[in-house]
Amino acid sequence: MIYNNDFKYDLQLGIKGESLVAKMLSNKKIEVKTDLKANETGNVFIEYESRNKPSGLSTTEAEWFCFVLSNENIIFVETKRLKEICRIFFKTRRDVLGGDKNTSKGILLPINYLVKL
Repeated sequence: MIYNNDFKYDLQLGIKGESLVAKMLSNKKIEVKTDLKANETGNVFIEYESRNKPSGLSTTEAEWFCFVLSNENIIFVETKRLKEICRIFFKTRRDVLGGDKNTSKGILLPINYLVKL
C-alpha cells in the first residue's frame, strides 16, 4: 500500500475495512479454533480427517475460519482460501497425525501462510 496522508483517502480505506468485517460477521458461519501454543510453535493444526473419516476442514460448513492465537492475535481466513493453502502441504512432511492419541490427520500449517498478503 502506498503511503497517503490525505484524511479522505484514509477514511475511504477505513470504511472499506469496516465493510469487509461487517460482511464477514453478519450471518456467516465461522469456525473458531483456539491454539495458544501457535505463537510458540509458529504453526496451527488444520484437521481434515479423524478416525479414518473426513472431518474438520473437509466437512466444515463454515464460510470463515477464525484462529485465536492469543488475546491480541486473532486471524480470520475464508474457508475456501484455507483449503487452497492446505492443499499445498497435502502429502508432504507437514501432513501429520495429531489430535487425541494421534487419531486425526491434518496439516501443520505455518501461521505466516494465514497472513500472507
